[in-house]
Amino acid sequence: MVGTVSEMDKTTMGLIAGNRSLPIEFARLARQEGTLRLVAVAFENETDPRIAEFVDEVIWLRVGQLDRMISAFAKRGVKRCVMLGQIAPKNLFDLRPDLRAMRLLWRLKERNAHTIFGAIADELKKDGIELVEATPWLRPLMPGAGFRLGPVLDADQESDVRFGFQIAKQVSKLEIGQTVVVRRGTVLAVEAFEGTDQCLARGGALAGAEGGAVAVKVAKWGHDMRFDIPTVGLKTVEVCAENGVAVLAFEAGKTLVLEMDVVSSVATKRGISVVAVQVEACQNGSAG
Repeated sequence: MVGTVSEMDKTTMGLIAGNRSLPIEFARLARQEGTLRLVAVAFENETDPRIAEFVDEVIWLRVGQLDRMISAFAKRGVKRCVMLGQIAPKNLFDLRPDLRAMRLLWRLKERNAHTIFGAIADELKKDGIELVEATPWLRPLMPGAGFRLGPVLDADQESDVRFGFQIAKQVSKLEIGQTVVVRRGTVLAVEAFEGTDQCLARGGALAGAEGGAVAVKVAKWGHDMRFDIPTVGLKTVEVCAENGVAVLAFEAGKTLVLEMDVVSSVATKRGISVVAVQVEACQNGSAG
């Protein structure tokens, strides 16, 4: 179900909570929409402990304890759940999977975010639990076209945004990453296993002492919004500021902006342009 929050969604909802603030933001918004009971599965050394303040119950697990996670929901009558927040890439490889997780991994010919999380959704479904999109609750955090914080883009930056958008879309099709850093029509960095922040730092460094790099983050074609929703927040903008990235552009209507007030303040203070762009606009020669 996409677009609105139904009456069924206002009874009990499960939350698979990764790191950073997104799981907490979801819990807060779900409460505002009238969700009566929230049950969260959280992960040691990943999930913000403050999640306990926003949900009715938290079950703490290690990354890789798939059977315990599914059983925790099933025993509590959870029929629908969402998956939000990242798990640090190194922890995905350092995990000690239980037997159910090992069987899942053995079945996969390719191992990336979409294949792994898609397989987890299938495992949940076997136990009568549907993994659903969180976007109906998160729409207030997903700016549309025309959104901008910080300085207005100049003509060269608009050109780089259009260029970077097309490159990022193509790279995302190959399951490499969803962020690129460009400058004056040259690709400086492409996000891969290291994640967005490291990509921004590497691309900013390659732009040289004068800075001026442009970062573009997109949702891949056919992106499954049940997991891995493109997200920017305070840390993303701070990394841009610290590494000479002057523009942070993201796909309108498909990207979450967290901690909006502080992001706006930092973007203005540090002179970072944060803008939402449309696919059609970039294809038609405009970055807005």
